[in-house]
Amino acid sequence: MEKTKKRKRNLLIILAVLVLLMVFGLAGCMGAFIGGVSTSAMDIPPENSFAIINISGTIQSAPDSPMDTYSYNHANLTGYVDELMEDETNHGILLRVNSGGGTVFHSDEMYLKLMEYKETTGRPVYAYFEQTAASGAYYISCAADYIAANRNCWTGSIGVIISYTNISGLMDKLGVEEIIISTGDNKGMGSSMSALTDEQRAIYQPLVDDSYDRFISIVADARNMDIETVKVIADGRVYTANQALENGLVDRVTTWDEMVQKVENETGAEPYEKVFYSDTSWLDYLLYKVADAVPKSDAQVISEMTSSQLSGVPLYMYLG
Repeated sequence: MEKTKKRKRNLLIILAVLVLLMVFGLAGCMGAFIGGVSTSAMDIPPENSFAIINISGTIQSAPDSPMDTYSYNHANLTGYVDELMEDETNHGILLRVNSGGGTVFHSDEMYLKLMEYKETTGRPVYAYFEQTAASGAYYISCAADYIAANRNCWTGSIGVIISYTNISGLMDKLGVEEIIISTGDNKGMGSSMSALTDEQRAIYQPLVDDSYDRFISIVADARNMDIETVKVIADGRVYTANQALENGLVDRVTTWDEMVQKVENETGAEPYEKVFYSDTSWLDYLLYKVADAVPKSDAQVISEMTSSQLSGVPLYMYLG
């Protein structure tokens, strides 16, 4: 009886969402998603411009939602930097950063791409920190020749973490057992179904340490500090904008408008921000919205937690 009521409720929710989307959003959805572009996507940058690139949200391969065109998308951004290298009308890059970081891999890849841009073109890279510019976001910003921060910004969090969701206690209560057949005791380490042994923690630690050593080395090079000085401030903590200025992690505390003006003056160019559009069809959009509206079971929630892009990989990330 209870299952029947739940099915009816879910069906009503789906129908309600479909009606609302059809009435209020279909025209907009089609304009934004069919073909992946709209007329505004064809905007041409000024004859002399510097590119504003948003480092926003979690730094990973792609946003958690296929509809999110504003959050960090690795392929879009690295591909765009490649385009800028070939664009003679481009005179520099201004990173607008609002991110708590993300994976070690994607943070390093974006940093290297920006360094390649500088070495190939000889053009400058600037960074401006908004609300948060921590860990992997700070790592990427080390490619900048000049870093400014909003006075309300939190930054720093120089460090590395690997995070797992251990659901073994829950599985024990449910009577669920994971059976692993492997070539060694440590082949299956990191499974969400079992706790790490002391040996496995000892195996992971050097992997984390290696990424940490790279991080502090990059900060030292970018900020003209010696390694030991960086180690003192690189204990994972976050800093206010003024604390970051005192510790040499940023060059100035200022507003976004003042930073844009500085880049305009130094490059002799106008700001240009490319808009990225989703190539998702309007039908996919509708189906995604419907699926998102349907209540999730406990099993679905647990499955999403354990299959996250961030689970079990080394992170330059502020978890606060």
